[in-house]
Amino acid sequence: MFDLGFSLSAQLKAGDLLLINGPLGAGKTVLAQGIGKGLGIDDITSPTFVISRTHKGVLPMIHVDAYRLIDTENPSLYLDDLDLDIENSVTVVEWGGAESARLSEDRLEISIDSAGMVLRYDNYFSYRYFHLSHISCCC
Repeated sequence: MFDLGFSLSAQLKAGDLLLINGPLGAGKTVLAQGIGKGLGIDDITSPTFVISRTHKGVLPMIHVDAYRLIDTENPSLYLDDLDLDIENSVTVVEWGGAESARLSEDRLEISIDSAGMVLRYDNYFSYRYFHLSHISCCC
């Protein structure tokens, strides 16, 4: 997953939104760490308890863990309260469901299974991610 994230980082630019989904332990944070490394960021950890962290790098990276928002009454209100500079950052959301998808129509959704195999890439709106739909990885 780390190598895949590192490879993805070369394709990213400010304003990109990546939603990463999969069960606990599938490698979502490791994928985010690879993306971060490619952006010049070494200290990526899961933001589960703080919900989001902003990291400074070649491009700023906002790392959100929406796991604790799944059972809240209105998770979209909480996302609205976060002071995120999405337009000028790469935003990576673990457990990114419908409430996260509304942050941008232009997004890449990555699904990982429990064995760490990338199940699919779904690109919405952007032609820039089309070439990624053919990538599969067992990491």
